[in-house]
Amino acid sequence: MTLFRQIYALLFVLFSLTIASLAYVQFNETQSFLTKQMESDLNNASHSLSLMLVPALESGDTVATETLVNVLFEGGYYKQIKLTWLVDGKQQVWNNAIRVQNVPQWFIDLGIFKPISKENVITSGWLQLAKIEITAHPGFGYHEMWRILSNTVIVFAILFLVAILFARVGLSIILKPLHALSEHAKKIANRQFGPDMPTPKTTELKELVQAFNSMSSQLKQVFSSLDDEVSALRKKNLVDQVSNLPNRQYMVSRINGWLSEPNSGALFLVKMDWLEDVHSQYGYQVRDETIKLLAEKLHQSLDSVTPSVIARIAAYEFAFLVEESEHEQLVSYLQNLIRTVNKEVSKAGCKPNEQFNIGIAERSGQMNVSDILAQADNALQKSIKDNKVFHWYENNQQQLFNRDEWRNKLTYAIKNNQFQFRWQPILDNERNTPCQRELYCQLTLDGKVLHAGQFMPFIEILSLGTMLDRCLIEAVNKHHLFDRNYEPVAINLTYQSISDRDFHSWIKHFLRNHKTPERICFEIPEASVYSDLNACEHLCDIIRDSGAHFGIDHFGRQFGSMAYLQNLRPSYVKLDQSFAFIEENQHNSELCRALVNVAKGLDIQVIVTGIQEPEQLARFSDLRLDAYQGFIEPPVDIKLE
Repeated sequence: MTLFRQIYALLFVLFSLTIASLAYVQFNETQSFLTKQMESDLNNASHSLSLMLVPALESGDTVATETLVNVLFEGGYYKQIKLTWLVDGKQQVWNNAIRVQNVPQWFIDLGIFKPISKENVITSGWLQLAKIEITAHPGFGYHEMWRILSNTVIVFAILFLVAILFARVGLSIILKPLHALSEHAKKIANRQFGPDMPTPKTTELKELVQAFNSMSSQLKQVFSSLDDEVSALRKKNLVDQVSNLPNRQYMVSRINGWLSEPNSGALFLVKMDWLEDVHSQYGYQVRDETIKLLAEKLHQSLDSVTPSVIARIAAYEFAFLVEESEHEQLVSYLQNLIRTVNKEVSKAGCKPNEQFNIGIAERSGQMNVSDILAQADNALQKSIKDNKVFHWYENNQQQLFNRDEWRNKLTYAIKNNQFQFRWQPILDNERNTPCQRELYCQLTLDGKVLHAGQFMPFIEILSLGTMLDRCLIEAVNKHHLFDRNYEPVAINLTYQSISDRDFHSWIKHFLRNHKTPERICFEIPEASVYSDLNACEHLCDIIRDSGAHFGIDHFGRQFGSMAYLQNLRPSYVKLDQSFAFIEENQHNSELCRALVNVAKGLDIQVIVTGIQEPEQLARFSDLRLDAYQGFIEPPVDIKLE
């Protein structure tokens, strides 16, 4: 029961007791008063009748006696008159049938008033004529008592309702700060730190609100410091201090994560020997300033073509990782890269198209980090040897389809539900049992089963993500995959679906009509959060309100603040696979620990991904992780019903 209801109930009981006490006192006083009044009336009536009967008794006029008795009956509430002549002992009794008007019979049956009798001797001088006994009827008492009690109950009822109404309104006003404090406490429990509460006038509540504001401010500062710690560790361990670009370690881990997911794109290696001339002519300070300006220009010009990761991997070598791009877009990226570098070369007083070389290796098939780095380096050495600005690594692997063929075949396969499914268990770290399963899909094109790594890049390029996600979710539901196990099933959403408000409306309708939404999880890549936070918040609110769950994939990959976690409040986060590949050292452990602490501090489960063998998992044993995922427990095919 709420505090408001407890106080309200207490006031209700106290007021009821007060009313009952007043009613009891009023009842007793009224009963006593009416009893005395009836006794007084009976005495007066007995005395008056005795005087009036003297002449009739002396003359023996029974008619006159009868008349006087009837007059008395008609004038008041009298039940019986008994007259006894003392001379001969003759006795006469008159009874009066009285019906009390406007008083319910059950009230009369309560027996509140007892019949009252008065006996008197009628005399004439010293001669005793007769003895008269008058019995009063309590009808007058019942009539007056009912009238008084009815009026009292009405007045008390009105006062009671008015008092209760004022108590409710008054309590609502008095306890309003307490209600606001309760809501504020719930937000703090959910790690949502808004502005401080206004201080109320009530002394006790004022102190309580001030204490809560202080606690909220301190917790907010703690989480802010954790976020700052993550940023500082990233800058210390994964950022080149001269250019403020990611370093070689980050780039290698990022390539590992890129190759482990369905994706497309290329790796550019650039060697800029002209920076050495700047160093020899102007010194290392001018060289470092030139590198810093070059990094800013590269970001400005290349981000307009396609997002990429730019890293400084050696003194005069840079790496450019371009994801989710076709060959034509890579060519445009290369042209912008050459144009930007030439501008900076000219500013440094060097000749354009000289003293810098570019090697490009496009991703194809199943590759690992060593493969693509070797291909890009071979292309770079070939460019240097042939004295050319750039060289593409020759890839003899032929594309399956051109763009139009991909569009037609993918659209047909999606619309006709040509899906095959696999899922991979996510294992609880303590019990080593599945706590969730991540779903992977395959498509059949021209009789061939293609895994996600072969067709997902074209899904994104051709903007078929929303169509794929809708058909995929419907197919999973149709085959009852959500009901196969008790643990939830996680589905990765494409970037297009996350930003598509029509998809938001569709998923809202789907979840509200699903009988077990709690068994459905949706995974949102961290890059989507940074690119369109408003759309992510809208989608996450829909998922949470519908009873389903969601998590953040690739957590910690982006170089940005973790403050979005407080707004989205995901059920879990998946550490980016790059953390499983970063070389083990104290600094990297500190960074990983800081990321975990940020999530744990917000009561968010943490799942480590990319675990291939027990030795990798052992490195995370002291970080209090909730679960792990990777080819240590590979995906398995799902047999559709």
